[in-house]
Amino acid sequence: QVQLVESGGGSVQAGGSLRLSCADSGPKFSRSGMGWFRQAPGKEREFVAGITRSGANTYYQDSVKGRFTISRDNAKELVYLQMNRLNPEDTAVYYCAAGGTGWGRRPDDYAYWGQGTQVTVSS
Repeated sequence: QVQLVESGGGSVQAGGSLRLSCADSGPKFSRSGMGWFRQAPGKEREFVAGITRSGANTYYQDSVKGRFTISRDNAKELVYLQMNRLNPEDTAVYYCAAGGTGWGRRPDDYAYWGQGTQVTVSS
């Protein structure tokens, strides 16, 4: 059974950085693409970044390109989202997703989800 647990969220001032981690204790981690999504209050869940099974290819929402970096360590069964130059518009609950391709940008493209971690950016 896939179990995804996010960590690393918190509060930061604009311009700061955070690194989110997603641990997958299930047996299928290294067999699927992974993604990070976020959901702000009153808004739909949106794609942030994705990575293919091998880690060779990554994909980003336009608003985070150049600021966020997704990576994975299959040996440790971890996926990371390094977030730099954060701004208040990045405030949201961030979710790790698995069981997809990595390039899928819709929530329905992924089968498994973590509980989310809150990221708050103050101006």
